[in-house]
Amino acid sequence: MEGWQQDWLKMLDTVAHEVEQLFREASQGMVEAIDALVEFSADVVEEIEAAVAPELDQLDPALDDWIEPILQLVLGLEASIDHAVEPVTRTVEPFLNDHPVCVGCRHYHGRVYGGTLLVCAMHPYGITDGADTCPDKEASQWGFMPPSDDEWG
Repeated sequence: MEGWQQDWLKMLDTVAHEVEQLFREASQGMVEAIDALVEFSADVVEEIEAAVAPELDQLDPALDDWIEPILQLVLGLEASIDHAVEPVTRTVEPFLNDHPVCVGCRHYHGRVYGGTLLVCAMHPYGITDGADTCPDKEASQWGFMPPSDDEWG
């Protein structure tokens, strides 16, 4: 009875050894293929770089001539947008400055001068007595709409 069990174990051991050998050979073949692909890719990149680099060097000044006016336009547009939305941002910023009473007030200034925040002309340092309301608060006349140029005064 024990003879067939030993034969069975030898056969399983042989199969396991053959499968292991198959995987080793397959992985070795894959490593060689990957190495060849990496080497080929590096050669292709070098050839493309050698062919394109002189053209890019000539194109660089031309791109600067095209990009500079576009960049100036974008920067000018950004400044215009900042100027147009200033009333909106001024009425929202009190949240960030820990002056919740001032949110939405048309008198809120919220700018820093010499390291000191000027909240508004009536209350330069904000409502300091811990009050929840301000007697001088007036709603912003524009709400969230930016003013026209003649309203900037």
